[in-house]
Amino acid sequence: MASDVGERTWTIGRLLEWTRDYLNRHGVDDPRLCAEVLLADALSMKRIDLYARFETAPDSEATGRLKQMVVRAARHEPVAYIVGSKEFFSLKFAVTPDVLIPRPETELLVGAAIEYARHFIEGPASILEIGTGSGCIIVSVLKHLPAATAVATDVSEAALAVAAANAKRHGVEARLRLLACDRLNLPPDAIAEGGVDMIVSNPPYVSAAGMSALPRNVAEHEPRAALTDGADGLSFYRALAEGGPGLLKPDGWLAVEVGAGQAPAVIEIITAGGAFEHLGTDRDRVEKHERVVRFVRRVSNVE
Repeated sequence: MASDVGERTWTIGRLLEWTRDYLNRHGVDDPRLCAEVLLADALSMKRIDLYARFETAPDSEATGRLKQMVVRAARHEPVAYIVGSKEFFSLKFAVTPDVLIPRPETELLVGAAIEYARHFIEGPASILEIGTGSGCIIVSVLKHLPAATAVATDVSEAALAVAAANAKRHGVEARLRLLACDRLNLPPDAIAEGGVDMIVSNPPYVSAAGMSALPRNVAEHEPRAALTDGADGLSFYRALAEGGPGLLKPDGWLAVEVGAGQAPAVIEIITAGGAFEHLGTDRDRVEKHERVVRFVRRVSNVE
């Protein structure tokens, strides 16, 4: 691009085409979408507005910003980290390399939590999220349940700072308590006596062996501790099966995201002790994998 700047007019249309082709040659997934996101950010406009201004020629400062971002994207750095944000559940979330990038399939978990609260919980819902990361799950839930309150945990202080910023951005910070702790090792005053109405979690479910199969932009850039438990990918579900009943109200609800092919193992782990009953499993809309598994605490099943 730099060698041609003086020889041709770099309109938005041409920049978009060049960026798409460059990223495609470097093996970047979904190069058209990446090109749109990068160019829109470089020009400080919405993606949809690019097509209304196809023949506009941006100034050299904007094209310079775009070039720097394209170089990073071609090295398989995630575009969300480059632009510093990602849309999730129709909301914009800040993201940094300290947190996982929100993914469309995780919206299933948010939708399930909202639906359950609206139909089965009397009064304001109380929610616990284990491993909040960017806060995209719990912030989205609270945004759609204006009377609900929540506690969200993460082992990473840096991740909690991102979650706090996102909670403030979307106006739910007064209803969300963020705590630094590992798994279910909550401080004594974390939740009210009697437990919460629901627990949600998208835990690290990639096995240690499965890390090598992840795309470069994931394996090399997203936080390892948020991707894998360093073992078989199921240890967090075992922790939820053991500690979850003591944190939930009677008939409280647990919903977790799982990796492709993990649902049967997760159902077996969480129901084995008798404290949980499997309610159902939701498939993602694109790849049709079983992605969200839902349970209810049954006190009558516990000795």
